[in-house]
Amino acid sequence: MTDNTGHPANSYYTATANRLPAQPRLLGEERADVCIVGAGYTGLGAALAFAEKGLSVIVLEAAEIGSGASGRNGGQVHSGQRRDQDYLEKLVGLDGAKALWRMAEDAKAHLKGLISRHRIACDYKQGILIADHKPNYVAMSHAYAEKLRTVYGYDKVEAIGKAELDAVLGASGYYGGFVDHDGGHLHPLNLALGLGAAALDAGVRIFERSRAVSYRAEGSKAVIRTAQGSVSADWLILAGDGYLSGLDAHTEARVMPINNFILATEPFSDNEARALIANDYAVADSRFVVNYYRLSADRRLLFGGGENYRSGFPSDMKAFVRKRMLKVFPQLENKRIDYAWGGTLGITTTRLPFVRRLAPNVLTASGYSGQGVMLAPYFGKILADVTAATLGEFDRLAALPTPPFPGGRLLRWPTLVAGMSYYALRDRL
Repeated sequence: MTDNTGHPANSYYTATANRLPAQPRLLGEERADVCIVGAGYTGLGAALAFAEKGLSVIVLEAAEIGSGASGRNGGQVHSGQRRDQDYLEKLVGLDGAKALWRMAEDAKAHLKGLISRHRIACDYKQGILIADHKPNYVAMSHAYAEKLRTVYGYDKVEAIGKAELDAVLGASGYYGGFVDHDGGHLHPLNLALGLGAAALDAGVRIFERSRAVSYRAEGSKAVIRTAQGSVSADWLILAGDGYLSGLDAHTEARVMPINNFILATEPFSDNEARALIANDYAVADSRFVVNYYRLSADRRLLFGGGENYRSGFPSDMKAFVRKRMLKVFPQLENKRIDYAWGGTLGITTTRLPFVRRLAPNVLTASGYSGQGVMLAPYFGKILADVTAATLGEFDRLAALPTPPFPGGRLLRWPTLVAGMSYYALRDRL
């Protein structure tokens, strides 16, 4: 299902990466206070936090640092959880929804703090625009923006109508929406590589090309095996998101990998770029299968859209995504597509993260469902805080219902395809 052989050669992010030296494979037996499976945002965020507590840390990465979803995604930083506050209020009540909002705001501040503290060159820019693709959505999004201001005290959001939208976005088929001035966008692979560099500087040992194939919890120890070695640790963190295939059945029944795709155009002139997105904000639309796009540091349009729910990527990813891009930006018909790549992310039935204690000393956080850029580094810190018995936020997340997919791991594919096909049809109506 998942492509985790390393950084994709046809990715714009790979072409512009601040690459790190290759790290060794795990050979033989090792010992650490903490072993983390996965060198993406969650795993690296946890590794940094554990190292700051003075613990010895080993990270096992099946491919290369940041080469999974953390290095392939749209790079958008949204406020809040993956589900909106209306949904969360129905699920956990107003107080619980406010606590989850505050947690997300802490996660955003944590992300910005990591970038600043470790001087991570990842082209961070402020601002994100949510664009409504149906006229009747506009009143709802304006009401939601007002709710964030009045109920949640979030004054960084601004409702906009069609005239204001058209003034900043040269796209077709949108009717209004709202701007989150404290959201943002960044180069996701360089964020992951920057976190990796910071972790290495803090004394974390990272083993690449060292896929974890099994683990067992034995009393106060956990033993994790790879094809050529093993790690014995006091704590085990499973942070592979959609790339954990075969490692933990309980997690796999609740976190399912799906594929998403992005292209990068040729560079535009400054005037051409501003005619597309005048304020250089990121954009995501209101479709269930979201179109999301932004300008890169060198003024390319990075456009993400389209998913598949089967093994493997489309044979022609440029054509696959370009078709969606031209519905939004028909004026780009004659522009060259320089890069196109795919990535695999983990989703849950509720689109809320799956955060659990799988055994007394085995923890996991995954299933960010597209919200991992902001949440995952902070959730890594939350996992590290468990070792210091600061359980408040972990317990709040662990209490969120994350039911298994119908039929569990074996039957989750056909049920997901049926459900996603329904929502994709609804987008077109």
